[in-house]
Amino acid sequence: MPTWVQLVYLGCAVCFVLALKGLSGPRTARLGNLVGAGAAVVAVTVPFVYLELDHVPQMLAAIALGSLVGVVGARRVQMTQMPQMVALFNGVGGGAAALVALLELQHMGAGTPAFDLVATAFTIVVGSVSFAGSAITFAKLQELMTSRPVVFPGLPVAFAAALLGGVGLSVLVVLEASLALGVVLALVGLALGVLLVLPVGGADVPIVISLLNAFTGLTVAAGGYVLGSVVLLVAGTLVGAAGTFLTLLMARAMGRSVANILFGALRGGSTLGAGEASDRPVRSSGPEDVAILLAYADRVIVVPGYGLAVAQAQHTLRELVEVLLARGAKVDYAIHPVAGRMPGHMNVLLAEAQVPYEQLAEMDDINGDFKQTDVVLVVGANDVVNPAARSTPSAPIYGMPILDVDQARQVVFLKRSMRPGFAGIENELLFDPRTTLLFGDAKDSLAKLLAAVKAL
Repeated sequence: MPTWVQLVYLGCAVCFVLALKGLSGPRTARLGNLVGAGAAVVAVTVPFVYLELDHVPQMLAAIALGSLVGVVGARRVQMTQMPQMVALFNGVGGGAAALVALLELQHMGAGTPAFDLVATAFTIVVGSVSFAGSAITFAKLQELMTSRPVVFPGLPVAFAAALLGGVGLSVLVVLEASLALGVVLALVGLALGVLLVLPVGGADVPIVISLLNAFTGLTVAAGGYVLGSVVLLVAGTLVGAAGTFLTLLMARAMGRSVANILFGALRGGSTLGAGEASDRPVRSSGPEDVAILLAYADRVIVVPGYGLAVAQAQHTLRELVEVLLARGAKVDYAIHPVAGRMPGHMNVLLAEAQVPYEQLAEMDDINGDFKQTDVVLVVGANDVVNPAARSTPSAPIYGMPILDVDQARQVVFLKRSMRPGFAGIENELLFDPRTTLLFGDAKDSLAKLLAAVKAL
């Protein structure tokens, strides 16, 4: 490898690190994304410059086709479907790494260094797990299948058998360097990925996406070692490390362990998905009554949730907040770590509506303010404000840190219906005497609320 190529790859690796750093803040996220994408384009282009490659037209055609699909898909995807897109992209990455490892395996023989074979077997099995698991997470989020945990008799035995089979076949691949064994290992990995994700409930799927993303990163890193590509090794390690940390942080935000999220349904303790709508009486009001509450409040906190994203109501919400600020109220957005369907979902959604980052407050920073808050406006959120997380040990969200909305003087819920959130349990806060419900589509309700506040 020429010196200039090594230097270019080193520059790409540095850009990947800078990109990850840029993604740590809303102001720099766009630039960080562009830096990382640019470095990836350079890294892919360099081999065409200094190597004499075979089948160049076919490779260029594949790159063009993939780029076209990626651009069209990314531009058409709605914000509410972003987790599905992430799951698909992640699964494709894991599957590609596994296929590359299989192609490399057919050129390996008895004289291949043992560690190369270990890395190859690891890439095949973990890449296959990531591909199959990501496909199931996509199906759950896209509602192509039930979002509830899928458990059947013998599932633990089947999972254990697939896991042991994967380990055993990996050892055989290392010992014999057989392509046929590698293909069987890939099939076992696919089965293992399916069995891993089936018992996971809908509300836990974002955490599993993060875990599978870490798996894909590790397979890319291992593939980089096999191919002798430093840039792949660095990029994969960064993705693997970031995905691992994100998984642990999200699990901690849910107040549960990763093992409980993955296997809790086998003991009946995982998030079960949406349940039935309640018929208990609640206090509801029209936009005019809620507007009076908001217009004369000195301190207002807005809690956005997935319902806000579904209704695409973020722009109307921003307008309402601006009117309240102009009237002299202090208004902040309280962001729960797992609000929405993926990490940072609410931050991105509100940034799209040009909401100033200074108005966004993390859960730990704003929880102490609820006691002094006149009105909390909950828009499309449910489980992240449900007191059952503190008071009901049998609840699937028990132990999850929540926003202390129940400590506010008045609470207004914007809800389409009384249907519970993904946890499938009632929110007792809805029946509290201090709580008022405004039923309807969030965008329509906020528009009426905005008009009513302006009219006061």
